[in-house]
Amino acid sequence: MASEPLAVTETATIPRHVAIIMDGNGRWAKARRLPRIAGHKKGVEAVRKATRAARDLGIEVLTLYAFSSENWRRPEDEVTDLMGLLRHFLSSEVNDLIAENVRLRVIGDYRVLKSDIVAMIDDAIERTATNTGPILVIALNYGAQAELVAATRALAVKVAGGELAADAIDEAAIEAHLTTRDLPPLDLMIRTSGEVRLSNFLLWQSAYAELMFIDTLWPDVDEAVIRDAIADYGRRQRRFGGL
Repeated sequence: MASEPLAVTETATIPRHVAIIMDGNGRWAKARRLPRIAGHKKGVEAVRKATRAARDLGIEVLTLYAFSSENWRRPEDEVTDLMGLLRHFLSSEVNDLIAENVRLRVIGDYRVLKSDIVAMIDDAIERTATNTGPILVIALNYGAQAELVAATRALAVKVAGGELAADAIDEAAIEAHLTTRDLPPLDLMIRTSGEVRLSNFLLWQSAYAELMFIDTLWPDVDEAVIRDAIADYGRRQRRFGGL
């Protein structure tokens, strides 16, 4: 990826909605002969940097894949450590989000988490709800297939109850039942660490998003990496199925 700086105020095309699959924490730690939790802790620092970069670039929505519905399969001690980091993030970052006019959103079935974490999430969402700046969306216990199943079930209930005709179900009807329904369309999906897959993240929303796979491990992501990614996006020609 080209590394020239992005002239944000000149001709750069800034995506409204960027999503990131934050990958590589474990490999970052392994390369340094550190426990995996060290990589996750460093990854939290990268979240701060990415959020700050997105705000400074004028990105309206930044969606981060923090914990997938499949991540429960990881070793119990690692899951426990991740939940501990989530508690730390929620307790230490909310005041900064408020100060920086950032609104927090969470997608995914986060209510299955420990009750204290659920309470902290609800409190953070409420305390930032009146902020008018960029939106930081955290995907917790999220899976795109489960999201689509939930939308399908909700539509089926409406059809069964006579509220909706089956032939009235179209793309807009499905989108209206997704967790991202009131957010701008996804423009750019980034995955770090060199892996080339979407891992059940925003599958519907990614239909016409630009995809970008970068080699940088997530803990090494900083403002410059985000700016380079946006510069690359700005050089692309989006066609949405056309010529």
